[in-house]
Amino acid sequence: MERQMNVSVSSKGGDESDVVKESMELIETVGSYVGYRKTQRKECLSLVRRLKLLVPLLEEFRELGTSVSGEVLNCLADLRKALLAAKKLLKHCNYGSKIYLALEGEAVMSRFHAVYDKLNQALDGLPYDEIGISVEVKEQVELMRMQLKRAKRRTDTQDIELAMDMMVVFSKNDDRNADSAILERLAIKLELHTVTDLNEETLAVRKLVKGRGGHNAESIQQIIDLLRKFKQITGIEEKIAFDGPVSSKSLQRCESSSIPHEFLCPITLEIMTDPVIVATGQTFERESIRKWLDSNNRTCPKTGQTLNHLSLAPNFALKNLIQQWCEKNNFELPKKDPYFGSHESSTVLMKEISFLVQNLSSCQLDVQREAIGKIRMLSKDNPDNRILIADSGGIPPLVRLLCRPDSKIQEHTVTALLNLSIDETNKRLIAREGAIPAIIEILQNGTDKARENSAAALFSLSIIEENRELVGALKGIPPLVDLLRHGTIRGKKDAATALFNLSLNQANKSRAIKAGIIPPLLHLLEDDKNLGMIDEALSILLLLTSHPEGRNEIGKLSFIEILVEIIRSGTPKNKECATSVLLVLGLNNSSLVLAALQYGVYEHLVEIATSGTNRAQRKANSLLNHMSKCEHIP
Repeated sequence: MERQMNVSVSSKGGDESDVVKESMELIETVGSYVGYRKTQRKECLSLVRRLKLLVPLLEEFRELGTSVSGEVLNCLADLRKALLAAKKLLKHCNYGSKIYLALEGEAVMSRFHAVYDKLNQALDGLPYDEIGISVEVKEQVELMRMQLKRAKRRTDTQDIELAMDMMVVFSKNDDRNADSAILERLAIKLELHTVTDLNEETLAVRKLVKGRGGHNAESIQQIIDLLRKFKQITGIEEKIAFDGPVSSKSLQRCESSSIPHEFLCPITLEIMTDPVIVATGQTFERESIRKWLDSNNRTCPKTGQTLNHLSLAPNFALKNLIQQWCEKNNFELPKKDPYFGSHESSTVLMKEISFLVQNLSSCQLDVQREAIGKIRMLSKDNPDNRILIADSGGIPPLVRLLCRPDSKIQEHTVTALLNLSIDETNKRLIAREGAIPAIIEILQNGTDKARENSAAALFSLSIIEENRELVGALKGIPPLVDLLRHGTIRGKKDAATALFNLSLNQANKSRAIKAGIIPPLLHLLEDDKNLGMIDEALSILLLLTSHPEGRNEIGKLSFIEILVEIIRSGTPKNKECATSVLLVLGLNNSSLVLAALQYGVYEHLVEIATSGTNRAQRKANSLLNHMSKCEHIP
């Protein structure tokens, strides 16, 4: 009977030695991955670390030779299947689209949980004593299984900052979805802010589109649109790669599957019309490499090597090959504007910016106004212009103009500084020039538009931790709370975004609470539901629950009743956020759990635990487990 079992298992996937060898190779392969996406990196590294705990077990199996039962062979075959599933998931998290993995974070986490279950099931019931596995290895395997079970139950802390930004950029009803500051912050968060990052993401998205075959077209289109925006803020023109809506037809038109790779510019991944060679011997589209060099880059975008000279040599041989291929395949090359992006154009622009910066210090009010307005427009959408304006000395005179009594000058100046602050280096330069006190003054006393953009500027500047502390110390939080309470709709949204960012700093949490942030947040939950800011308000409240003062003020019966109502009737995302807040409050104060039960939360949590978002399910289950430990559970 045992021999028959061995033959059966062998026919399914090889004998015991082959299965053990393949399993060890799988663990070695996943251990070699080094590019895990930031959104899943922690989970990936933890899984790999746990998988490596299986190596001593497999080594002992290998030493046993073929003297194992059919039952053990079945366990090994199941373990190999679990390891294959783990490899597939880890490979996806290593090479997949960063935007997709962030957007579908909950679904990806479910796949991790499924892998944990498969590993546990494969290892369940292994007859360690019968096989002769050592006590040390047995304990190591049991430790790994315990870690897997704990990982599945763990109530991990979501990256709220990332979640809020994703929520904004994908919202069709939020007028901030194209806001450069939010896009810049999200690009940094997802590690999609360099030419190399964006080229790799383009290839990953193309593979994703091809694999989906036209399914989930709306979410795929969202990913493509966001990738385009990331390229725009980085200064990369995207004209061909994802032309038109996603469909099975557009898949057939995908250029990456038809144009020879060597014909594509390494920067834009577009077919080249005017290929040139740089000092390292690499070839690029003239317009693209010129933009790269005009932005003060002195390295090769492809190799990273320092360029010995900046001369560009036409690659006539490649250009002829491209033209021949286009004629043979009836492919029309995109038409280029011969003036746009040229060296002469860049020189003219630099002279114009230098002239405008000089006019910022003019004695004539009209000249100043015109210069500020043009700088504002030049810095709005072009990353290169932001660097050029700063390098031309534009930031110090702009900061001085913040103190001018003219309301229009204040408004345009704070907006220009907001645009410039999208550049990481400029954030520090603006703060170093002493802009923050003047921006706070405009936030208190400026026009509605100036107050909105002042809040947005403080948000942008406070992405840097040292600036968060500075804004808080300079009493920038009370006027933001006032804007949240009394501002325009756009003003409330800008204030909420800035306050969320500032509240990532522990000292600022106390300042925000003392400034009275909680009542207007509750107002957004109860009376201003139509503004669509419930998720933003709950996200800030979740941050504040980590502070004792915040828990004391938030943890009142009236708020618990509001939370229960949101858990009952809110959107799936509302329910997820509200459940997260209630969980933190309940873990610190069991009486609040009992109050929530009295308001009827139990049945709604049970429903969320089975049909909510993946994260909401985990939060709801954790809350239900905690409730079971409290008294008077129904």
